[in-house]
Amino acid sequence: MERVERRLAAILAADVAGYSRLIGVDEEGTLARLKAHRSELIDPKIAEHRGRIVKTTGDGMLVEFASVVDALRCATEVQAAMAVRNAEVPKEKLIEFRMGINLGDVILIAEDVITALSRYRSLFVIARNSCFAYKGRPVDVKQIGREFTGRYALEGSLRKAGNRIRAAARLVKAETGKHVWAERCSGGSACANHAAGFSCTSIAIA
Repeated sequence: MERVERRLAAILAADVAGYSRLIGVDEEGTLARLKAHRSELIDPKIAEHRGRIVKTTGDGMLVEFASVVDALRCATEVQAAMAVRNAEVPKEKLIEFRMGINLGDVILIAEDVITALSRYRSLFVIARNSCFAYKGRPVDVKQIGREFTGRYALEGSLRKAGNRIRAAARLVKAETGKHVWAERCSGGSACANHAAGFSCTSIAIA
């Protein structure tokens, strides 16, 4: 049986307690305060402890750390700082984060594609983290193309069911929103490697 390439990582999961209520009471104010907490405290702490944001939702995020110690220190320092920031905030406007840490294996795929594409000098490759702002909300690929001055957008997904992997990749022309090509496969680690390799080759040709 083929082995899926993995690495051990600590994953910090965080979200806002009572987020729906806060949004219902004061949507603009809540979003503004959350944005300030992210830019002034949370994101700098993640960087300080060598973390990497892998997914964001409206009020939450998943952050990968190389060790549990880094994840725990980051979470502890963020919570301590949030207590100070919330000291004079009315109870009905408090933004309090719930955090949990899990140690487990993660599958290596997306980073391989970004790294491989970056080797082509003719390609201007946007870092994966630059796209997290669009996570969890529908965005026109033409808008992304304008904001990043990119000609193409690479979409894809990776799902794991038992020992099988389902990988899919699509190349979209940013100017028109039309699909240039699509590829999918299902199987073991060779499937994921095939999708990554095919994506890189096809983009280089396009």
